[in-house]
Amino acid sequence: MTDVDVPVLIVGGGGAGLTASMLLSKLGVETLLVSALPTTSILPKAHVLNQRAMEVLDDVGVAQEIYARGTPPENMRYTAFYAGFAGPDPIYGKRLARLECWGGGGRDVDWASASPCLQTNLPQIRLEPVLKAHAESLAPGRVRFNHEVIDLVQDESGVTATVRDKNDDATYTVRARYVLACDGGRTIGRKLGVELEGPRDLVRIVSIYMSADLSRWATDDDTLIRWILLPDAGLWGTLVPMGPTRWGRHSEEWVFHLSYQHDDPKALDDAYAIARMKEVLGVPELDARVHVVSRWSIEGILASRFRIGRVFLVGDAAHRHPPTGGLGLTSAIHDAQNLCWKVAAVLTGTAGDGLLDSYEPERRASDGRNVQRSLENAANHTAIGQALGLNPTNHRDDNLRVLRRALGEGPEGLEGRRAALALFATQSMEFREHAVEYGYRYVSGAVVDDGTPEPPALDDIRVYQPSTLPGVPLPHVELENRDGERVAIKDVLRPGRFLLIAGEDGQPWVEAAQRIAQDAGVALDAIRIGHVDGDYRDPRCSWLRRRQFGRDGAILVRPDRFVAWRSMGAAANPRGALSSALGAILDRAVA
Repeated sequence: MTDVDVPVLIVGGGGAGLTASMLLSKLGVETLLVSALPTTSILPKAHVLNQRAMEVLDDVGVAQEIYARGTPPENMRYTAFYAGFAGPDPIYGKRLARLECWGGGGRDVDWASASPCLQTNLPQIRLEPVLKAHAESLAPGRVRFNHEVIDLVQDESGVTATVRDKNDDATYTVRARYVLACDGGRTIGRKLGVELEGPRDLVRIVSIYMSADLSRWATDDDTLIRWILLPDAGLWGTLVPMGPTRWGRHSEEWVFHLSYQHDDPKALDDAYAIARMKEVLGVPELDARVHVVSRWSIEGILASRFRIGRVFLVGDAAHRHPPTGGLGLTSAIHDAQNLCWKVAAVLTGTAGDGLLDSYEPERRASDGRNVQRSLENAANHTAIGQALGLNPTNHRDDNLRVLRRALGEGPEGLEGRRAALALFATQSMEFREHAVEYGYRYVSGAVVDDGTPEPPALDDIRVYQPSTLPGVPLPHVELENRDGERVAIKDVLRPGRFLLIAGEDGQPWVEAAQRIAQDAGVALDAIRIGHVDGDYRDPRCSWLRRRQFGRDGAILVRPDRFVAWRSMGAAANPRGALSSALGAILDRAVA
């Protein structure tokens, strides 16, 4: 390998790194991605992709392939809780409760009104090859696996990395303006002295990834994740289908998760773990072809810093979550979306370096909340089991009595059933966390606060309230262009460009934006939206209900589709007001 000079070096080839590579390629920024691993993930690992993540993946052109390979909506409408899996007692396999999850496969009107993109599910083992192939097509020869960064030095003008090609045991040097550390925290953050803060090793889990026919027992085709209260173990077990060509009860592959004691040496033996799985599931003769047995622990980690000079931590290098809620991979994708347009703007001279300082406060606060929510989701599962009375120290018959009570059997009857259903309902905090996925606000120098207080939340976990408050995601609406064609508002924004959206009577704002774009070299488009008058029409009055500014007002939307500035009405000097806002956001003079 010869030495390389490139604007951006991306270290790590997982979801964060590959997304960053694609986003920067779409923005015309040359990159080099190196990954110390020989291939993409060999484990299913993360699999849930929320609506906002799918919007980003749609931006780079891979969403449709992901939908085609992922779980069909009808097979991921619910998550459900079961009294065991299989066994001699008729109670085994009975469904204790089920909750609609993540928009009910597109049937929940709140999800439909929040995004043009459905939530979906695709295991990381199949997602990453799709991302890698697309990243390679956008940057031929610049996605290199089995290439490891072994040294990294910063100076005033850039970063010099020494990379070892593990295929040929040869080294080369990469000189870059900026480095995106997407390496899971394995190398770069440690070398730069970044501390990882938060609880670790809370619960240890063994995961078994296998091919098996479970259709005899896993009977609910519309259920994605099965939470199984195992009477023989007194523990939760979790069973998740992994496709790849069939889903629901007929999925060819599955992952089973089970916790184990910290001091249990037998749990480190793969043969024991597989036998234990069959035992607690009640299927000792199960014909399962095990692909991988892995062990991990529940932790909630947040990096002390996300920016260190010219190096930025992205994804698992900056935060690690329990899988509950599916917020880890999706947060990583959002990190990349937040950072990449800013790096591109600085590299092209559109913005000053100060714009990059907004990455840490914006994403660290959001990721920190997501880490905390993931921990709380995991803890609530434990709390439900304890409240029901399930206990690993119980005899199996005692745990069966607990489950019978939850099903409404026995002397407590309806009272026991209602109490159990009320407990299970609390886990909607994990499966209807729309306000976590959308309802957050960036506070940084890249957002101009208009002094409007945030409205009180109806529910700060479950209910997303669309808004145009500076710092929040641009609300989704379906518009109609002048030719009568329907278009999602997200697709009106062009890659790397700001968009000014004015009301029907906001032509002075549009003209001011057009002059600024021409005179100051800002990548800025401008439109008016109105029900009957505008560059785009609002046929359902959806924008009118959500815009929160007047007919002669306007908002400025960043390239990552976050509202950056708002004027509730007209201004005496619209060009001056808009120039001032853009100057503050971009850390440069805008005349």
